[in-house]
Amino acid sequence: MSRLFAYCRVSTNEQTTENQVLAIRQAGYDVESHRVISETVSGGVQAMKRKEFADMINHKLEAGDVLVVLKLDRLGRDNIDVQNTIAMLIKRGIKVISLDLPVKDLTSAEGKLMLQMLSAFAEFEKARITERTSEGLKRAKQHGVRLGRPVAIDTRKRVQEAKEQGLTQSKASTYLGLSIATVKRHWKEVKTFQT
Repeated sequence: MSRLFAYCRVSTNEQTTENQVLAIRQAGYDVESHRVISETVSGGVQAMKRKEFADMINHKLEAGDVLVVLKLDRLGRDNIDVQNTIAMLIKRGIKVISLDLPVKDLTSAEGKLMLQMLSAFAEFEKARITERTSEGLKRAKQHGVRLGRPVAIDTRKRVQEAKEQGLTQSKASTYLGLSIATVKRHWKEVKTFQT
């Protein structure tokens, strides 16, 4: 008989996973408390870099188990991470349920089709963002906006000015916001002689 697990995640310590657990149970998935894996971690962290999630995957879930999440975004940082996570779980023989989708079982044929459609939409949006960015850069160039990294300030000159003001290398480093190594590199003024 398969075991039922739930993974619940919130982003900040001010939030709790209680509502996620309650919603999963109200949807008919009576997960035992010791199989509810909860953690507080940013959604920007890849699934397998989340301590509790990785521990659940590597040490608790077994082939034939069922993993339930309230929302698909609990399974990864972005569309690619979600797709990779689900593929990994399917490969390990774990059934994946996401309650926010019309097809809840992501390991079924319908669920896999839905994931492919979501992936296609994500790729389309990524391509549109790239196009809009390119168009915006082109317009900026046409209006004379200088693109790229700003021109570096003459660090040597700034270090020499600090030296002339009587600052020590350490104080010049702090004052200029430069590393001590950079200050030392430019401290000794190089003089050119004409013949």
